[in-house]
Amino acid sequence: MARYEVVAVSLILGLLAGCATIMHGKMQSVSISSTPEGAEVTVDNRMIGTTPVSAELTRKDEHIVRISLEGYTTATLTLKRKTSGYVWGNIFFGGLIGLAVDAINGAMYKLEPDQLAATLLRDQSTAVEDGRLYVVTVLHPRPDWVKIGQLQTQ
Repeated sequence: MARYEVVAVSLILGLLAGCATIMHGKMQSVSISSTPEGAEVTVDNRMIGTTPVSAELTRKDEHIVRISLEGYTTATLTLKRKTSGYVWGNIFFGGLIGLAVDAINGAMYKLEPDQLAATLLRDQSTAVEDGRLYVVTVLHPRPDWVKIGQLQTQ
């Protein structure tokens, strides 16, 4: 193969790979933790492990993360995709072809936040636990709560 053919092939291959694809790829590692630890983590309804855990997720899609532990309320979080700064490299190096490659494989995005942490609250659906009755008072009740009783003075 002649020298100019090698240069031409290298140039074509360089143009076919987008800047963001080269710099950070089409997958992103997201750390997921909870307090207390040991909660089950599902991403897009797929079980990936228990906290703390790191998930390799596609940059192309937004993801729904659920963190659940028996006796605690489930936390539901959304990972949003934002345009990565590496896309601007396509203007200088990859041109429209590089931009198209990054758009097709999702490398032009980054997931935010890249670390998720949830503090799980005890499930208050039942006030009786281990044969004991717990009375909980709140200053600002949520509008979706249902009133089941009221204490009165005698």
